[in-house]
Formats: sequence, structure tokens, C-alpha cells
Amino acid sequence: MNKHIEHTLLKQDAVKEDFIKLFEEANKYKFLGVCINPAYVKLAKEHLTDSKIVTVVGFPLGANRPDVKAFETAKAVEDGADEIDMVINVTAIKNKDYDYVINDIKTVKEACKDKPLKVILETDLLDKDEIKKACELCIEAKADFVKTSTGFVKNGVGAKAEDVKLMFDTVSPYGLKVKASGGIRDKETALKMLEAGAERLGTSSGVKIVTN
Repeated sequence: MNKHIEHTLLKQDAVKEDFIKLFEEANKYKFLGVCINPAYVKLAKEHLTDSKIVTVVGFPLGANRPDVKAFETAKAVEDGADEIDMVINVTAIKNKDYDYVINDIKTVKEACKDKPLKVILETDLLDKDEIKKACELCIEAKADFVKTSTGFVKNGVGAKAEDVKLMFDTVSPYGLKVKASGGIRDKETALKMLEAGAERLGTSSGVKIVTN
């Protein structure tokens, strides 16, 4: 279980001590990675032993211009990020502006250089057809993962096993993987996501999941 978890801290009001605790827990429990905002990538680099440093761009709304997301990505990689989680432009999906979506992802992917790119679909805001289409666009744009949620949608559920399965069934034949995130707070939910096809779990409850 530990090697599927990205130990996550994206709270707006988190302080330095919170991040140090996150990194210490990641080291202790040998989590696959931590997921943090870009401003703290350098701090993570100073404190982590083996866990990957995952950071977010265009977060949490996904409505930044592609070149701005790319700049943010390039700076994060320069600071030491190992993986990038970008938020898709949900409005562009809703508008069926698929060329825009593909260009958005490709622009960030190029800025990642050799670092894996995950695309956050924000499944709480999409219907099943839109989730499938978003996955297909990620395949075309050569992303490495599709991801369920930011966890920032008001009254959102976050990751749902049925959505994870739909995403997995759509992308896995093309070599992409799935990250489930949002609302994963216990071992039972974590196992459901893995069974549905998730390769990664983004959660702030990593310690609870692996110790209970």
C-alpha cells in the first residue's frame, strides 16, 4: 500500500512545521511520494530521502493559460520536482474545445522534459462521457497519468471507484495510468480505488491508511 501513496499537503494555510511533519512521515513510512504546492518543492528536496516530489500546476482551477502552466512547470522541475500534476481546463472540456485541451496538455508535457505528467480531470464536474473524452484527449496529448480530482471542489465527492474504473478502462490500453485522489481517508476506500485500477493514491490520510 505504501508504494501507491502520494502523501499530500495542499492546504492554503499550512505552515512550515506541517510540511516538515509531512516529509518526516513520508520518510518513515516509505511512501512513494509527497504532493505539495510548487513553493515548497525546494523544502521537500532538503528533507526527503527516497520519496518522489510531486507538485501541482494550474491548481486548483486549471484556467491558467497554457504558457503560464508551462512556465510554472519548468520552474518546478528546476526546483527539483519529480512529477507534475496539472489541472485540465474544465471549461474547454465543457465547450468541446478539444484542440485547446490537447494543446494545453502538450505545452505542459513539453515543459516537463522527462518528468511524468498527470492530468487532473476534476471528475466531480464532469459527466461520464466527458470523463471518457478527457481521458482520450490525454492519450492523444501523451500524458502519463489521468487523475480524478483536486479535492477543492465545493461539496465534491472526489475519487469514485466507478470513475477510476472508467478512466482505467479508457487509458490503460495505451499505457497511461490512473491516480485516484480526493476523499480517500481510510484503508477500505484506498483498496477500492486500487481494485478499480488506480496505480497511485493521492491522500492526506496516508499514515492512517497504512497504520490502521
